[in-house]
Amino acid sequence: MVYLKKYVTVSAKIDVELRRKLAKLGIKPSEIIRKALEKEVEERMKRQLYKKIGEASKIIAKVERDEWIKAIRESREQR
Repeated sequence: MVYLKKYVTVSAKIDVELRRKLAKLGIKPSEIIRKALEKEVEERMKRQLYKKIGEASKIIAKVERDEWIKAIRESREQR
């Protein structure tokens, strides 16, 4: 089964001189914009994940060692 991606158009205003330089260098703005957006999304997702990990570690730190051991043993016994 083939899945087709859906795309939307995003535009950015740049000054004429920058556009001329891009054209002269053969740089396609769409590729640069796409890569920059992908990188930014990845970075923000990482930050969100690190924040959630920090919150979870505070909760986990409150659990006593003996409680962890008990939970692991109970989990093994249920298998």
